[in-house]
Amino acid sequence: MANSKLKDVAAVFLKLGFIGFGGPAVHIAMMEEEIVRKRGWMTHEHFLDLIGATNLIPGPNSTELALHCGRERGGWKGLFIAGACFILPAVFITGLFAWAYQQYGNLPQVRPFIYGITPAVIGVVISLMITLGRKALKTIEIGLIGLTAVVLSILGINEIFILFGGGLLGMLVYYIKQRKTTLNSIAPVPLLAMIGLTANSSNWRIFWIFLKVGSILYGSGYVLFAFLDSELVKTGMLTRQTLTDAIAVGQFTPGPVFSSATFIGWQIGGWQGALGATLGIFLPSFLFVGLLNPLVAKLRQSKLMSSFLDAVNMVAIALILTVCYEMGKSSIVDWETMLIMLAGFAVTFTFKKLNSAFVVLGGSLLGYLLFLV
Repeated sequence: MANSKLKDVAAVFLKLGFIGFGGPAVHIAMMEEEIVRKRGWMTHEHFLDLIGATNLIPGPNSTELALHCGRERGGWKGLFIAGACFILPAVFITGLFAWAYQQYGNLPQVRPFIYGITPAVIGVVISLMITLGRKALKTIEIGLIGLTAVVLSILGINEIFILFGGGLLGMLVYYIKQRKTTLNSIAPVPLLAMIGLTANSSNWRIFWIFLKVGSILYGSGYVLFAFLDSELVKTGMLTRQTLTDAIAVGQFTPGPVFSSATFIGWQIGGWQGALGATLGIFLPSFLFVGLLNPLVAKLRQSKLMSSFLDAVNMVAIALILTVCYEMGKSSIVDWETMLIMLAGFAVTFTFKKLNSAFVVLGGSLLGYLLFLV
């Protein structure tokens, strides 16, 4: 029985690793589809709790959600299998691009294909958020917290302050309603200590840099590139053009956007640099999820902490919608991209059993055709 569950975990996340185009938001949509709706491994409510939990720790959110789901289905072995199967396809594909880039100095012309990907992703994600939002919207107060989170995010407030602030506000609402204190003490999730080592090998230096990034970085893959601009470009280890090309690779390859670390590591130190960067960026996530996962169910058992999770879940949905808004400002620029977004939303919302990967790939194909017209 245990082996059967592990095979299920491997099959699902290997599939998602190969077809997961579009970034973290669409990865979450695909996981909800495969794990909750198709296979019933957990309830929508628990899936929402895991989304909220991933937003409370640093690292790539969709990768950490995959680790959580693997842990829920197959225990500790499931956690590692889910992570490996979700990450490795992107790493190998990105590695091939990195090798070709190092040999030939440029990337293939992919703009016509990625022209329609982002609008389709936005449509898919908005559809998912409507489904999850209905589950998360338990009270009027939770809804108001979500709306506040959208406004604060658009104004540029750090998402960590919004997440924890929303959670604390949810607890305050509960406290006011109950008129009594029922706080159960919990130990904070420990973070990796900053590692101050000086290594002679440049590849070890790459590993430590990306380990530090994976240990302290909150936010999307786009935040990663801003951080790496400071760590690598301004220190002369990498050119800004190469970093820009790494962003492009992260957009048009499947799997975690953080696999761009593989591309960057390869340009600095060859395949050994790619290995060091990949291990460094993803290793902290395994530790953080391993520490946090057993606490999620215990938090839900406490009424006060349950109100914290409810608020964080709604804030997480609000932040994803804000990401869609920001993506839309730069990618929905004409009637063609608007059409692709509306089509992606309509198809996903109407045909709930249709794999969202087909919607994203369909958006890419439609974008290619419209781009050439």
